[in-house]
Amino acid sequence: MIVERVMAASLAINAQRDDLAAATVVRLSGHPALPWQADDGEAQQKAVRDVGDHLTYLAEALAVADPALFADYLVWANGLATGRESSGDVLVATLESMAGVLQERLAPDLAGLAAGYVAAGLERLAEAPGSLPSFLSEDVPLAGLARDYLTALLAGERHVASRLVLDAVEDGASIKDVYLHVFQRSQYEIGRLWQMNRVTVAQEHYCTAATQLIMSQLYPRLFSTARAGRRLVAACAGDELHELGVRMVADFFEMEGWDTYYLGANVPADSILQACQANKADLLAISATMVFHVQQVAGTIEQVRASLLGPSLKILVGGYPFNAAPDLWRKVGADGFARDALGAVERAAQLLEGGND
Repeated sequence: MIVERVMAASLAINAQRDDLAAATVVRLSGHPALPWQADDGEAQQKAVRDVGDHLTYLAEALAVADPALFADYLVWANGLATGRESSGDVLVATLESMAGVLQERLAPDLAGLAAGYVAAGLERLAEAPGSLPSFLSEDVPLAGLARDYLTALLAGERHVASRLVLDAVEDGASIKDVYLHVFQRSQYEIGRLWQMNRVTVAQEHYCTAATQLIMSQLYPRLFSTARAGRRLVAACAGDELHELGVRMVADFFEMEGWDTYYLGANVPADSILQACQANKADLLAISATMVFHVQQVAGTIEQVRASLLGPSLKILVGGYPFNAAPDLWRKVGADGFARDALGAVERAAQLLEGGND
């Protein structure tokens, strides 16, 4: 019954999202924490969009019955506001107003569920650190290389970044360590810098594209491994566009001797299923970075489970939502999840050897 109610709350919020967002901003107008005036139409429109985002994440968290997803999003949103010199009090005031509107506009039982998720998010927000620490601290492997690599990319010097990596590998650095501690950590750091308003979207996209190209320069070393007789299909579900993480996963499996079929971003469920069937996959790895793609992951898994492959194919999931809510993989019907590419290889070995939780 609780699953039906949280889904009903999710559907109700999505159906009324624009009206709920507008009503929240009206209710919020005049609050002393606001940096804008009630007659500032442009600021109000932006506020409505922001509240719409809050409601979207709330609805997704309700859809999978996991308040941790919404709470973690609020911590991220608070960091974003801080990076853009907006007071955290504005976010708190907005959420309190949003909870009041939900109580007024939704059926009492659904409003109570939604308000409970908002309250849990506010509690988490109160405990959140004021700023995010760097992902390139001194105490991690290859920290100096990672910092030099990111500095080169942010300066638009892709060839310099490439030479740094290739030289390090020639000098004996493990390709797996380069993936985990240079490529992955630099991507996390770029996200942190964007959140702090210190890099642009264009720089973020350039760094990602450059990293993908530099990864491809290491491929001759990846594909020289003896074959293990296992097959992986890896993809981003639905219209998810953040593909670098799942590409790293596919490369790690190649380094372990697997034959991989990497589909990349924005892949419909039908195409994923067809690829699994055509390649006689032993394992399907599905990635989602945005919380609002979690239901697409669940739908893809449901379609695969309903096929003839369903009983035999093992399915791993990964990405930000699954790291934020470690039990989420069960709710979408997967066999397990991994926080990174190394963890995916280790978990796959457990699953295919008959291991469980």
